[in-house]
Amino acid sequence: MDQNTLRGHLDLILLASLKDAPLYGVQLIQHVHALTAGHFHFKEGTLYPALHRLEKQGLLMADLQPSPTGGPPRKYYHLTPAGRTDLARRQQAWQAFSAAMQPFGGQA
Repeated sequence: MDQNTLRGHLDLILLASLKDAPLYGVQLIQHVHALTAGHFHFKEGTLYPALHRLEKQGLLMADLQPSPTGGPPRKYYHLTPAGRTDLARRQQAWQAFSAAMQPFGGQA
């Protein structure tokens, strides 16, 4: 998928990926890659600035937890209540957009 198209939906993808459980950066990359059968793959240089921006906006919080392998601590991200509200708004907007695209050849 074109990286510019993907970048336009990055916040929705990240928020939705964190709705069920906290994940750290590499887990997020792997999670999205697996869910999309390899169609979406974020580079760390794209992912971490987006996570920091969403955290600064109050949509995510991060907690440092020890690494199970004894390495450096990992920063696990999870949705805040504001993040859950924002995710619901973004999902509704996406559903409306997808429905509006159907006359032009299917779902978005």
